[in-house]
Amino acid sequence: MNSFSVLIGGIAGDGINEAGVLIGHILSHLGYRIFMYYDYPSLIRGGHNFSIVRASNRSIAAHTDFVDLIIAFNQETVDKHKNRLSAESYIVYDSDKVKIDGLSTKSCDLPVSQIIKKEGALPIMRNTCFIGGFCKLAGISWPFLEDVLKKHIPKQIDLNLRIALKGYESAMNFFNIDKLNQPSLPILTGNQAIGLGLIKAGLKAYVAYPMTPSSGLLEFLARNASKFGLKVVHPENEIAVMLMAHGFSHVGLKAAVGTSGGGFCLMTEGLSLAGMAELPVVIMLGQRTGPSTGAPTYTGQGDLHFALNAGQGEFPRFIVSPGDAEEAYFWSGIALNMAWKYQIPAFILSDKSVCESTYSFCIEEAGDLKEEDPILWDGRGKYGRYKFMDSGISPIAFPPTKGQAIKANSYAHDEYGITTEDPKLISALSDKRILKEKSLSKELENYETVKVYGSAKTALLTWGSNKGVCIEAAEKLGLEVIQLLVLAPFPTNRLTEALQDLDKVVAVECNSTGQVARLAACNGIQIDDKILKYDGRPISLEDLEIRLRGVQV
Repeated sequence: MNSFSVLIGGIAGDGINEAGVLIGHILSHLGYRIFMYYDYPSLIRGGHNFSIVRASNRSIAAHTDFVDLIIAFNQETVDKHKNRLSAESYIVYDSDKVKIDGLSTKSCDLPVSQIIKKEGALPIMRNTCFIGGFCKLAGISWPFLEDVLKKHIPKQIDLNLRIALKGYESAMNFFNIDKLNQPSLPILTGNQAIGLGLIKAGLKAYVAYPMTPSSGLLEFLARNASKFGLKVVHPENEIAVMLMAHGFSHVGLKAAVGTSGGGFCLMTEGLSLAGMAELPVVIMLGQRTGPSTGAPTYTGQGDLHFALNAGQGEFPRFIVSPGDAEEAYFWSGIALNMAWKYQIPAFILSDKSVCESTYSFCIEEAGDLKEEDPILWDGRGKYGRYKFMDSGISPIAFPPTKGQAIKANSYAHDEYGITTEDPKLISALSDKRILKEKSLSKELENYETVKVYGSAKTALLTWGSNKGVCIEAAEKLGLEVIQLLVLAPFPTNRLTEALQDLDKVVAVECNSTGQVARLAACNGIQIDDKILKYDGRPISLEDLEIRLRGVQV
């Protein structure tokens, strides 16, 4: 089996996401590489939720429209997704709640609701029953399933095992998913990978107000704060978030914040403060469908130019956009290192698809990530917080330092942090900020800021979560893929080199205006065509293949 997809559907409160993650763990323990896409409306209860868990014998980061199996918690799942089934697909459903009249697909009815009632279990345990039925259908042995459930269900394991066994015994075997001869990998959400990368690079404080799709990062870091010695704070709003992060930064604690577009709107004045006061801070900006509240639980890539231009005045910033869990881990750590080395704001520009999707994670493929120390003051003479240096980077010290006044000033200032309106100093400060950006650009030449996959005369230019689907579609159609990882400072030379000898370049983005194509044009690089999707849903493999044929690649 090269690839296998399972769709699990129900309402909020059914544990659809948890069921998908458990199936992911089962398939991961069999040696498969996992990608899971989770779709849900902005409702506490009700509404249609579904997960698509895709397993493959190779690393993947994209979902398919057609699935091999549907697990239907309710009738709506069948009605909404029956068009995803092929003649070779299967469906397993709760016979107490679902009818499949007229479907010719091979099916297995499980008395799930009856089993839950008989065992006196909570309704959410229906997902455990379905997982038992799924494993029987797929030829996965009960001892194997029992072992996985014991590893990954933290509460009421005995009751969950009884219910899973009932589901297993009620089902029939339709096909077999064989164990692969490759090691099992852990599975992580993009948010969790971001958190681990920040921790590896020395994160000491995380400040956030919950906002989809960044909330999972707040939850992950809060749950693990004591393990890693973190200070995790949930203030009253996003204005307080940014200012509190500045406070941590000023006293020498490496800090990050997390939000989405609406929350970041409130942070922009504080972002400018970081630019003038040269306070390092990392912003995890999880994009979703806008403007305003938009479609708050759906994805988008509409905030690139917002991140590039937010805040009044001119100051350097580092922006990276990871495309999978390994990149989320590595580049989040690099963002923290760069923020502290250059004393600038750094952005992890993610999106709902990366933040909340689940991936197999290989630490060896992620890259060697280490914490880097900032450029510290040597302690000699009178301390100048904003001392002018050839690199633009002033050696930094933190209060309290005996005998020294350490200032942070949002006004134009001299090298000691004293407010000034002297025109020469104002110009010198601006030159200092530009010099830092030039030094950062030079250092980034040592990193793979632009990745190239394959070799062809036509290339797909992509960024963020579209990486995975572009790579798979390009392999099928004989195309090249160029992925922009760093978006500021823009890697003009690297991208120009990657585009040499190409006949056609097609930008693939989840926005309506082609924001990365527009950014490339601002840097003198013209893109030939664009494939844009902006309905809040990520691009599926089938959808991209159809659209690529439409642009005559």
